[in-house]
Amino acid sequence: MLKRFTIQTSSRDEMVEVTSQVQEFVSQNNLNEGAVIVYCPHTTAGITINENADPDVKRDMIRRFDETYPWHHRLDRHLEGNTAAHMKASTVGPSQHIIVTNGKLLLGTWQGVYFCEFDGPRTRTFYVKIL
Repeated sequence: MLKRFTIQTSSRDEMVEVTSQVQEFVSQNNLNEGAVIVYCPHTTAGITINENADPDVKRDMIRRFDETYPWHHRLDRHLEGNTAAHMKASTVGPSQHIIVTNGKLLLGTWQGVYFCEFDGPRTRTFYVKIL
């Protein structure tokens, strides 16, 4: 089973938690044991798993990405001007595999699944595939 999700991001760089949407899809499909893949089909966005308890983690991550990949660099040649977004998305990666056991995503106590926007705001898509 595969489901397409659409989300609206509100800023250039943003981490949107999607854990509840993924878990709801797992529950609706009565998946008790298995795994899911959460996949982002965009070249300037990605999917990660990280802490969901302290919002400073998201802010710090975005700041550090900006420090590592500044938006403007005098040597960038990409015509769209969003090379930094491509670099950030490549660093995060396009997907995450998550084990499902007893009908629940097997995540750590403080973990959440995030859609990472690096070239927003935009209407974006991500997919969840049950394995």
